[in-house]
Amino acid sequence: MIQSDKVIGINKAVQILSDEGICAIPTETVYGLAADATNSNAVAKIYALKNRPTFNPLIVHVSSIKQATAFAEISSENHKVCSYFWDQNLSLTVVLPLKATHLISPLVTAGLNTIAVRRPNHPIALDIINRVGPIAAPSANQSMHISPTSADHVCKSFGKNSPYIVDGGLCTVGLESTILDLSNKIPCILRAGGVTKEDLETYFKMSLNSASKTIKAPGMMKKHYAPACPVILNAQTMQPGDVLLGFGPKTPKGSTLNLSPTGNLTEAATNLFDALYKLEAMKPKRILISPIPMIGLGIAINDRISRAAAA
Repeated sequence: MIQSDKVIGINKAVQILSDEGICAIPTETVYGLAADATNSNAVAKIYALKNRPTFNPLIVHVSSIKQATAFAEISSENHKVCSYFWDQNLSLTVVLPLKATHLISPLVTAGLNTIAVRRPNHPIALDIINRVGPIAAPSANQSMHISPTSADHVCKSFGKNSPYIVDGGLCTVGLESTILDLSNKIPCILRAGGVTKEDLETYFKMSLNSASKTIKAPGMMKKHYAPACPVILNAQTMQPGDVLLGFGPKTPKGSTLNLSPTGNLTEAATNLFDALYKLEAMKPKRILISPIPMIGLGIAINDRISRAAAA
């Protein structure tokens, strides 16, 4: 059920979450499938509905740094990082050491001694968190399917198994948060997102690596964000039954959709998942995607489409 009345939707979501249930809520990045992060019975329902592997940890969403200190070790330097980016309402998830004593469900961390945490920039999500407490909220879609940036996307991904959905309109960012590992001495980018590599390197005044052998946060599996048909990157020719997702003014005239006719990467990021849902609904043989520059938000976009195209 999609609830468009925000007051009714928030009140019902709070009731569901307080009663070991799960529901879909909007954030600025994508819609999240929420559960009380301290309740293992509730968190288990996220994994079951998404058909998500339990070795893939979840992000805990909080309304403030103070709320995060109940379960995460936050040094003075890492406190400054969180303050800098979260005070600007930027979509940054940080991976921090887990406190020895905490109430977070072990299912959230997948047994790791670290935890991923972020502050969403959406009034509905923040209102719910303030009333329920920290929530675990991966994207509200079937595991490895296209991420949802609207309430309708959630319904399309889950079908008859759709949870209760609070409709907050279209997500303004349209890509999942950047994930930055702060659990070691040298920061490491685990997932590209709305906060660019350049943004982070400007803050830290150093080059940052983008690698990790351990799955410490969501979005690190090789195949992810995928529609039901093959995705082909940088394709040169179309075949019967193909559709083309273009980018920029030089996109071939035969393109089905264009992420941004002017070549604006911010616009392209916002439109990416919605475009993939629209193309998937056409039931094509293949989805072809035009080249997208590997700069700024283009790095995050290429990360998503490369995982969608993975075998």
